[in-house]
Amino acid sequence: MKKIGVLVSGGGTNLQALIDAQKSGVLKSGEIVTVVSNKAGAYALERAKNVGIDAHVILRRDHASKEDFDIALRDYMQSKGVEVVVLAGFLSILGENFLNAYKDKIINIHPSLIPSFCGDGFYGLKVHEAALSYGVKVTGATAHLVNEITDGGKILLQKAVYIEDGDTPEILQKRVMEQAEWIILPQAVEMICAQD
Repeated sequence: MKKIGVLVSGGGTNLQALIDAQKSGVLKSGEIVTVVSNKAGAYALERAKNVGIDAHVILRRDHASKEDFDIALRDYMQSKGVEVVVLAGFLSILGENFLNAYKDKIINIHPSLIPSFCGDGFYGLKVHEAALSYGVKVTGATAHLVNEITDGGKILLQKAVYIEDGDTPEILQKRVMEQAEWIILPQAVEMICAQD
């Protein structure tokens, strides 16, 4: 069983999908051993505590530089024996100290079909606003490996979601989570954990 560390910033719906996948057996080659947030009040921390998973906060403001913050994250993950890292709504860009320590072992979920509506500045509702304003008929989610290019790592899985008449960014965001993100993120984590 690979040890998984999850990085979060918000409510933790993708974390919940991973916890549920662990219970149901979709995620069977890995186990979540810690959840780390860069925001003290993130509800994702409560989700972790509710099922007995270590929950920890590392704040950027407590570190002199972005690099020091990155090193603190890396060192904490390594202290927990983490082998695979999942970004589940983590709103901070990881630097080279972290990326090099977990090369090809960091998974992110992005709420569009990469290469559409991705890269710097595309996160949260902004992705769905862009898809709607462009007028695409199909969007979705992408589970991918993380490298030094924002949303530029190897694609692991994608799932399409149709845009419907009357969609708002909020409605579309919810449908993409329910029909794509919560399904492919656990599958992608299992894929990476199952590798030797």
